[in-house]
Amino acid sequence: MALLLFGRRLFKCSKDVGKIMEASQLYCSSASSGKRRVNSVDLYYEQTGQGKHAVLLLPGALGSTKTDFGPQLKSLNKECFTVVGWDPRGYGQSRPPDRDFPSDFFERDAKDGVDLMKTLGFKKFSLLGWSDGGITAMIAAARNPELINKMVVWGSNVFVTEDDCKLYNMVRDVSKWSARMRQPMEEVYGAEAFAKIWENWVDGIAQFAKRPEGNICMELLPLISCPTLIIHGEKDPMVPSFHPHYLHKNIKASRLHLMPEGKHNLHLKYAEEFNKLVEDFLKD
Repeated sequence: MALLLFGRRLFKCSKDVGKIMEASQLYCSSASSGKRRVNSVDLYYEQTGQGKHAVLLLPGALGSTKTDFGPQLKSLNKECFTVVGWDPRGYGQSRPPDRDFPSDFFERDAKDGVDLMKTLGFKKFSLLGWSDGGITAMIAAARNPELINKMVVWGSNVFVTEDDCKLYNMVRDVSKWSARMRQPMEEVYGAEAFAKIWENWVDGIAQFAKRPEGNICMELLPLISCPTLIIHGEKDPMVPSFHPHYLHKNIKASRLHLMPEGKHNLHLKYAEEFNKLVEDFLKD
């Protein structure tokens, strides 16, 4: 789902949007960072903490460590966890290559993320996936049950409806977004490249609506065996509540936690509450 579409009034600046963007820019210097060659691509990553429990952060559409997970890299318990953020191929600092969206792009991201963690020397790890990153996380967990300790997903779905596509097309033209909402992505990609990649993402996600039931990876949910926490913001304008309930029903080792005031970016706007929820789940 869209990284920056946090409220129903998508094209207007507001105090709420200002707070959201400030939260998304809570960016910290990490213990280590760099690039690793994985599946013929140089993937950028940042690693912080020295805990025995490794955690991989999976960003949303066009997302990166810089735009998506500042509060988590900064504040998740560094004694309990080793936290790895990464930029999927074609996003952020994992360029080149240019980002494309073939029919298997979620599967490709899942393999890249898992193989990056192997390259970094982690034999088992947990997954924290937001939005598109949640889809990637679920695929990774289903394909690699022996590697995944636990998983947390939020703002995610495993099928796309025609109504979803109408919403995506409403925000296809980023020139209609407020300057404040475009700024973080334009800083990463440049204005022209951001607009082009975003349009390509809209087309990429819409292709799933042409499949039976709009399927992305519905058939994989029964294969997920790790304990899973599904978090849903009840004011999320991008992901209707039937999506997290569908996940909860079809992932057997899952629990669902609702945040009444949460929107799509609940891990940024309510970072302290979110981080505690995640830490308690991972430690349990």
